[in-house]
Amino acid sequence: MADNSFSDGVPSDSLEAAKNVSPTEKLTDQAMQNPQVLAALQERLDSVSHTPSSYIETLPKAVKRRINALKQLQVKCAHIEAKFYEEVHDLERKYAALYQPLFDKRREFVTGDVEPTDAESEWHSENEEDDKLAGDMKNKVVIAENEAATAEEPNPKGIPEFWFTIFRNVDMLSELVQEYDEPILKHLQDIKVIFSEPGQPMSFILEFHFEPNEYFTNTVLTKTYKMKSEPDKADPFSFEGPEIVDCDGCTIDWKKGKNVTVKTIKKKQKHKGRGTVRTITKQVPNDSFFNFFNPLKASGDGESLDEDSEFTLASDFEIGHFFRERIVPRAVLYFTGEAIEDEDNFEEGEEGEEEELEGDEEGEDEDDAEVNPKV
Repeated sequence: MADNSFSDGVPSDSLEAAKNVSPTEKLTDQAMQNPQVLAALQERLDSVSHTPSSYIETLPKAVKRRINALKQLQVKCAHIEAKFYEEVHDLERKYAALYQPLFDKRREFVTGDVEPTDAESEWHSENEEDDKLAGDMKNKVVIAENEAATAEEPNPKGIPEFWFTIFRNVDMLSELVQEYDEPILKHLQDIKVIFSEPGQPMSFILEFHFEPNEYFTNTVLTKTYKMKSEPDKADPFSFEGPEIVDCDGCTIDWKKGKNVTVKTIKKKQKHKGRGTVRTITKQVPNDSFFNFFNPLKASGDGESLDEDSEFTLASDFEIGHFFRERIVPRAVLYFTGEAIEDEDNFEEGEEGEEEELEGDEEGEDEDDAEVNPKV
């Protein structure tokens, strides 16, 4: 019998092994024999090994010692920066006193307690010249009709639903407002920012002033945001300025049956022994903007919050900042929507500029790209 262990000089076991090699393994072998693939892998390995931390580890001890000295200097810089922000807070307090008379007059106009004079009501729009040309072309009859219609228009007191409209216009706030919150917010007359007194821990208070209403007896609801302006001892290099670290709300004195932050549900209970069934009613938390005044507390006992609580707390802090920095100082522009349009246009402008730059790069000649590479 002929020996079949060889076929054309190749051992039969080698042939069998070749048959069992998967297509993926064949492709891998071919790729590893490609010089370009090997060069790319080597470049990747080099980039991994040359990280900043790995580079620092290779330095002599004397150099590491000097780097540690630089870090000490950096910590001192962070503490000086913290003092800088404390003085900025003092300046905010000083200028808040200058703004307040204007904000008080704003409230008077909004509530209708005071009617602005003709001089105070005069406003020149950006399209004033276009408006003037259009006005000159109007027929006298049309003008007379418009004047008559204007005379018949109702003249409500102040600016109705001023702050409620702001809540509706700002996505960050409208997401919190439920349908049953809306009639309550229509009674909101003013929002103020009160800064902490000199020598007191850094903080600010949001005051929500309401006219008398059928929902609660409070005339003012408050939310206090506590701040910190000092580097963290465990991580001083993370300091980027004052941050909100906690907040306190207030008790809302709801009138009977008007508390929108809770809802009453009915639940059936079955007695284990007798098998009888009874129906009980209980109150459970309800989604509402007014939960804003009963905030989650930051953990002060060393225990970390869960992920959902961390997110809720961060969102609360963000809203507090937004009231203080944007909404209260520029309320009329959020009422008209101009502030929101400006923010949207700024974002669109950035994107448009990026697309234009990309288009320029694609349109460059190769020679130009080599002479003037874009960084």
